[in-house]
Amino acid sequence: MTHHSVCDDRIIRGVTKPQTRAERRKAELRRDIIDTAFVCFAEKGYHATGIADIAADLGIGHGTFYRYFSNKRDIIDHVIDDLAARIVEALGTDNAPDAANTLDEYRRQIERIGDALTGILLADRRVAQLLLFHAPGIDDELTRRLYGLLDTADALTAGYLDHGVELGYLRADLDTRSTARAVTGMLLAGVVHGLRDPDEQAIAELNQAIRRLLIDGVAAG
Repeated sequence: MTHHSVCDDRIIRGVTKPQTRAERRKAELRRDIIDTAFVCFAEKGYHATGIADIAADLGIGHGTFYRYFSNKRDIIDHVIDDLAARIVEALGTDNAPDAANTLDEYRRQIERIGDALTGILLADRRVAQLLLFHAPGIDDELTRRLYGLLDTADALTAGYLDHGVELGYLRADLDTRSTARAVTGMLLAGVVHGLRDPDEQAIAELNQAIRRLLIDGVAAG
């Protein structure tokens, strides 16, 4: 299966504007296919949804669908690629693991990252629902890819913690590997709670609790 490039994903999300009217129409139709597929997956389930369902709901032919995606599974790969690209973009240079040199800088960094991740993961709740509840049961390849995303998140978080331990603003006895896994678990639980109860105040309070654990719970005494 061929994954589309980060550049394609950024075009779809508007980071880079298509230069011609034809390119804009192509990008818009690609997004319409993804949105329609999400609706079909939610109403009928992934396995019960066929290309014919997506095409019929959108009013396009099968051939048009296949000009954009190899199959319905390819749409999920697109969603994962797009999500990963947005997270990498949100981290950026200022939020890199070695960017903070003091506890105050680490605190501000955690707040920026927390705000960015909340916006990304809950901006379209269908993405989180698909990846958390539907995608793991689709096939072994996708399950391995999702586990790989968890491993990447753990390793990235451990990098932030290792840096803090090295500079002395985080506890010297911190088990960074296990703590990173615990952080990933908290973030996933936060997303689930956000899906169940989209109240903005409740989400903000939960995010604040997670951030306090990520700062006060690991800060050097």
